[in-house]
Amino acid sequence: MSLGEVACTYACLILNDEDIPITAEKISTLVKAANVTVEPYWPLLFAKLAEKKNLGDLIMNVGAGGGGAAAAAVAAPAAGGAAAAAAPAAEEKKEEPKEESDDDMGFGLFD
Repeated sequence: MSLGEVACTYACLILNDEDIPITAEKISTLVKAANVTVEPYWPLLFAKLAEKKNLGDLIMNVGAGGGGAAAAAVAAPAAGGAAAAAAPAAEEKKEEPKEESDDDMGFGLFD
């Protein structure tokens, strides 16, 4: 994935998060504000994708398939959410009672 694609992907995510309509001009504005140079066709392609697909749906259905390149482009942010969802499950494991350890027997592995 090129820097232009990544910059346009982030621009689309920012616009979507702020509930701003995703247009080529707004994508270009955000990319220029980030001081990134992209080929002029990238904002147009990403804007056309946003017209046809709901970005929120693509983000929520990354693992479901059928999302194409846009789903792969937003996989990293979605993976962060999956890691956060897995954290409560890890906390539940910690609440289980501890079994006897070597410390309880009066000796340790490196005594």
